[in-house]
Amino acid sequence: MIQNSSINGRAAALTMLAAMMVIGCIDNFIALIARDAGLWQFQILRAAMGLPLVVLASVVGFGTLWALRLWAVALRSFFVAFAMLFYFGSLAFMPLAQALAGLFTSPIFILLITAFILREPVGPARILAVFIGFIGILLVLDSDWSTLSWISFLPVVGGLFYAMGAVATRQLCEGESTLSMLAMLFIIQAIIGALALAFLGQFEFSVPEGAAGFIQRGWVWPVTAALPFILLQAVGSVLGVGLIIRAYQLGSASYVAVYEYSVFISGPFFAWMLFGQTVTAVQTGGILLVAAAGIVIAWRSS
Repeated sequence: MIQNSSINGRAAALTMLAAMMVIGCIDNFIALIARDAGLWQFQILRAAMGLPLVVLASVVGFGTLWALRLWAVALRSFFVAFAMLFYFGSLAFMPLAQALAGLFTSPIFILLITAFILREPVGPARILAVFIGFIGILLVLDSDWSTLSWISFLPVVGGLFYAMGAVATRQLCEGESTLSMLAMLFIIQAIIGALALAFLGQFEFSVPEGAAGFIQRGWVWPVTAALPFILLQAVGSVLGVGLIIRAYQLGSASYVAVYEYSVFISGPFFAWMLFGQTVTAVQTGGILLVAAAGIVIAWRSS
């Protein structure tokens, strides 16, 4: 780890911290979007706003939009798109810190996929980290077990799909440009959103008012109140992902990955500052266990 104390290491750390500040801020506004728009419409509008930014980034020289292996990039984007659907869907119903902890179970699932599907060896430290992370998940999901529901598990399912996307990125997408993967992600999200809206349009059922109807809500227009926050999400996503990729280019993956967990500070901080959201002491302990497990796995995987 000594070599990571270099200027590049510090630059990588600062870049990842900046990325997590952006992500930790913009994801708080999903709850406001959920009041007026549906999850599926949000995916389409976000893609419509984000794709031109990706194209512009390619035009000015930040990378190519063309994939070397289209099927691999599409498969990876499919996994990540589903991860974001479960994560974004959960944000309408639970505090950001709780949803983040569920999504950040991905290193645990990556380790399980590595061990049981890819048949790569894992050491005792990483196995212990999985058990620690699992305990953290149980604590974060809900400290009051009487209120535990399927919604509580949405971000954890998101973590599973995010892990599958990470493994696909490593195994199948070597040499692919950041912009090609980001563009494909927006396209897949828009396609999933359109298919879901078409499916919902076949049925007539009452949709709960406000954020409670986020998942069941079809196309609504106009969504004047939600549009500024969707634009913020689109711009912030492109910026945040760009900073994440840049951080991994500047420093080693195991070193940089540790700083991703700073989102557990920036996310709840903005949630508290903007909306007064808080988490319980038990859930805070669970978040720390999940973060500790991820850090151990990242270090031992180097």
